[in-house]
Amino acid sequence: MFESAEIGHAIDKDTYEARLPALREALLEAQYELKEQARFPVIVLINGVEGAGKGETVKLLNEWMDPRLIEVRTFDEKTDEELARPPAWRYWRQLPAKGRMGVFFGNWYSQMIQDRVHGDIKDGRLEQAINGAQRLERMLCDEGALIFKFWFHLSKQQMKARLKSLRDDPLHSWRISPLDWQQSRTYDRFVRFGERVVRRTSRDYAPWHVIEGVDANYRSLAVGQILLEGLQAALKAPTEPVRKAVANIGESIDKRSLIGSLDLSRHLEKDDYERQLIAEQARLAGLMRDKRMRRHALVAVFEGNDAAGKGGAIKRVAAALDPRQYHIVPIAAPTQDELAQPYLWRFWRQLPARGKFTVFDRSWYGRVLVERIEGFCSPADWMRAYGEINDFEEQLTDAGVVLVKFWLAIDEQTQLKRFKEREQIPFKRFKITEDDWRNREKWGAYRDAVGDMVDRTSSEVAPWTLVEANDKRWARVKVLRTINDALEAAFKKDKKH
Repeated sequence: MFESAEIGHAIDKDTYEARLPALREALLEAQYELKEQARFPVIVLINGVEGAGKGETVKLLNEWMDPRLIEVRTFDEKTDEELARPPAWRYWRQLPAKGRMGVFFGNWYSQMIQDRVHGDIKDGRLEQAINGAQRLERMLCDEGALIFKFWFHLSKQQMKARLKSLRDDPLHSWRISPLDWQQSRTYDRFVRFGERVVRRTSRDYAPWHVIEGVDANYRSLAVGQILLEGLQAALKAPTEPVRKAVANIGESIDKRSLIGSLDLSRHLEKDDYERQLIAEQARLAGLMRDKRMRRHALVAVFEGNDAAGKGGAIKRVAAALDPRQYHIVPIAAPTQDELAQPYLWRFWRQLPARGKFTVFDRSWYGRVLVERIEGFCSPADWMRAYGEINDFEEQLTDAGVVLVKFWLAIDEQTQLKRFKEREQIPFKRFKITEDDWRNREKWGAYRDAVGDMVDRTSSEVAPWTLVEANDKRWARVKVLRTINDALEAAFKKDKKH
């Protein structure tokens, strides 16, 4: 796969200087058009053999283009903050916004290749990492990102010659790092595993470009031309069509629904409620202080009908804990900064560290609920979101996150009663809006969407808990008990391993 990058590509100085002005001008024009359109971000992944000119080429790009619109990120050893969260967290939080370019050194490919070269992982884990990279890039591209992947290459002899030349040059010997010498000793393994990764992950939506690194003029023009052609093609592509609202998709023939099958008459008397509530709150407080919690984070997702009692349930969960142990994230319409990123970005950023607890009041499921019903995304967008969400949640649970998901269900009569009560009580009026009343007209569409959501995203690692919420007491106790049961199950699983 790398043979063509070892044949000695070269461009003479006169040819280089003759072609450079037009290339620089065109790159700048494309960069400013990218900023003006702000339709998609550009992600540039830099990988390959040490000494092949990766840093020098990116430095040139910053000189040729406007560096204010380029974010260069280097991912070295993981920080304590990164080690406490799922592996992909460190990359998600650094994604460039629409209209900007992000250049990633030490990205997800660097990590997996180095781990395999040094024996930290076996072939099975490498395949898992490769599949994870493909899913990540597929999602980023589906969300509009333009991805360039560059592998800068040198043959073994070329690498040794370059290192020797730098070592013997007093003015440039500082450019040789311990990693350069280390890779010279593991070159064969590095290239073998690198070739496997490049071959397995070069796809039409995110292809690899192998660049021979010996001649600086050649590699600089090659990278610049590839970037220019990719940018120009993406900028000329038509914009997405206007979305149309989606109405009642998937209605079953016999009119029955998953939510409709719940026994919403379930309730607790006041004395039983107070006794069970105190017991479950005490249990949660103890579990969160347990030393085994240091290996886990806790995430609770609250979804449900308007006025189903999500806020009250969250309040009873929080009452059991020290405020320093948890963080509540209320999810509303995305901000402009959030709209400039893939929809999961704002949720990745809020993930808790080990030992902590994050509550999402509404969540990433908005993509397959309100965005689906209101037509804020296309059917293709929300249909693929089921798989993306399952993948996201699997990454969380693989990293030790205890994930619990609640749908609080009430019937239409109970919702109407609570809406009217809110209008009559001064300190609750802020809870009722015109949108709440309007959404009642789409009760059937939301019912169908919830049924699809549960069917497609209730998995072994992240099951849904459907909460009968006509009675708030019953709902609050069930929520607390479910969280406690999930934590205890995670602790028992740790013991088995």
